[in-house]
Amino acid sequence: MDKDLITERVRRIAADIVGECGFELVRVEMAGTKRDLVIRIFIDKKGGITLDDCSTVSRGIEDILDTEDLIPSKYVLEVSSPGIERELYSLADFVRFTGKLAKVKTKFEIDGQKTFVGTIEGVEGETITILDRVKGEIKIDHPIVAKANLKIDLSKEFGHG
Repeated sequence: MDKDLITERVRRIAADIVGECGFELVRVEMAGTKRDLVIRIFIDKKGGITLDDCSTVSRGIEDILDTEDLIPSKYVLEVSSPGIERELYSLADFVRFTGKLAKVKTKFEIDGQKTFVGTIEGVEGETITILDRVKGEIKIDHPIVAKANLKIDLSKEFGHG
């Protein structure tokens, strides 16, 4: 079975298990080689994910993967939280985290800059508006986002802003 088909099947299995637990499936990644495959599953929930949550999801996914014998070689399954500075993948992520501080790297320069750090102001269609700390309001089309993640706003965390 090819890697894309395996990835999609693992994503569906993970989505079912994670959904049954009442969590959000953030992302499924496949890394490594055919002989040393690493499957990374990121989950989240309001209030944050615990180690027990990760264990529960991991056991559920492993049971199905082992029963189906989907992966013909050895593999490592990693289930974790996306972290406090989680990556933002979809437009829905930007909508969900409107008002939060983010770092966005673009594939191409916008006004001579490719990295923007600022508050997510909103999303309209496929355009994300960021209030960048240097340039002010910047509009970024989602297809040119190379990478984006939340940032910890230390001034807010420590009550100075």
